[in-house]
Amino acid sequence: MARAIIIIGVLLILIGLFWPLLSQLFSKIGFGKLPGDIVVEGERSKFYFPIVSCLIVSIVLSVIVWFIQK
Repeated sequence: MARAIIIIGVLLILIGLFWPLLSQLFSKIGFGKLPGDIVVEGERSKFYFPIVSCLIVSIVLSVIVWFIQK
């Protein structure tokens, strides 16, 4: 259990370090602004919920895990 928590922590640190690079990459290919993503703009605020992008990530990760288990 301790090993899994350490691995998850290291992965989160790596994702945090590479986040600016990843966000630029995803914005260039259009990921995260797909049709179906919810955007609500007010006078001073903006709410963005990428529901379709989350569904795609979930499906891809589910397929990867399914292949790993087989």
